Amino acid sequence: MAETVRRPGLDTQGFIEREGSLGRIPHAFRPVVAAARDRLLDVFGARLHSAYLYGSIPRGTARVGRSDLDLLLALREEPTDADRDDARDVDETLDKEFPQIDGSGTLLVSRAQALSDLETYDLGWFIACLCTPLLGEDLAEYLPRYRPDTLLARETNGDLALLLPRWRERIAAADDTEAALRPLVRFMSRRLVRTAFTLVMPRWNGWTSDLREMAEAFAEYYPARAEQLRTAAALGFEPAGDAAVLRSYVDDLGPWLAEQYARVHGVKTPRP
Repeated sequence: MAETVRRPGLDTQGFIEREGSLGRIPHAFRPVVAAARDRLLDVFGARLHSAYLYGSIPRGTARVGRSDLDLLLALREEPTDADRDDARDVDETLDKEFPQIDGSGTLLVSRAQALSDLETYDLGWFIACLCTPLLGEDLAEYLPRYRPDTLLARETNGDLALLLPRWRERIAAADDTEAALRPLVRFMSRRLVRTAFTLVMPRWNGWTSDLREMAEAFAEYYPARAEQLRTAAALGFEPAGDAAVLRSYVDDLGPWLAEQYARVHGVKTPRP
C-alpha cells in the first residue's frame, strides 16, 4: 500500500492548525507590535472587542524594512466611517515611526459579522486559523475547526470573477510609475497565488501561507501554468511596478483561474 503523504499545516486529525504566535515575532518587530497594541487600546477603548495580528510578523518570517504590519480589529458594533478614519491614523503613525515596517494596514469588522453563518468559512476561518490574538477575547473559541476542503476553498476565494473588473479599474486609474504600480503588483500577485493554491488545496490536502510553497503545490496539478504562478509568487515577495504584469493578470491568468475555480468549487456565496 502506498504511503499517504503528510502535508504541512494540519494537525493529526486533519484540521488546519492555527499559524503564528506572539512568541514568533522577530525581535526587531516587537516594539512595533507593542506600540500598535497600546495605540489600539487608546484609540478604540471600549469599542474594541479583540485585536489580531496576521501575516509575516506573527509567523516569524518578516523582513526588516520590507514587511508590513497587518492587523484585524473586531469591534463590538459595526465599524463606522469614524472608526475607519481612526484606524488609518493609527496605520499612518506606525508607518512613519517605525522604519522596520513597509506600511501598516488594519482591517475592521464587527464581532457579529465575524461569527455570522455567512462568514463561517471565510472571515471566521481567517480569524481562527490565520490570525494571532493580540488583545481581548479570542473569537476562535466560538468557531469550528476547519479542514482544507472544497467548501473552504469556495468560500475563501470563490469570488475572483467579481474582483477582476475592480482590478481593471484600479489599474486604469493608477499612475504609470513604479511607486504607483508596485503595491498593485504585490497585492494582485499575492491574491492570485493564494487563489491558485486554494483551487488545488483539497487535493493537495494541506495548508501553507508561503507563496512559493503555494505555487509549487499548484504546479503539481496545473503544470502548464506553473511558471506563471512561480513568477507571481516571486513578485508577491519582491514586487516590481510593471504594467505589463498587471495586464497579464486581468487579461489572462485571472480570468482563467476564475473559470477553473467556478468549475471545480463553485462560486462564493453572495454577500449583501
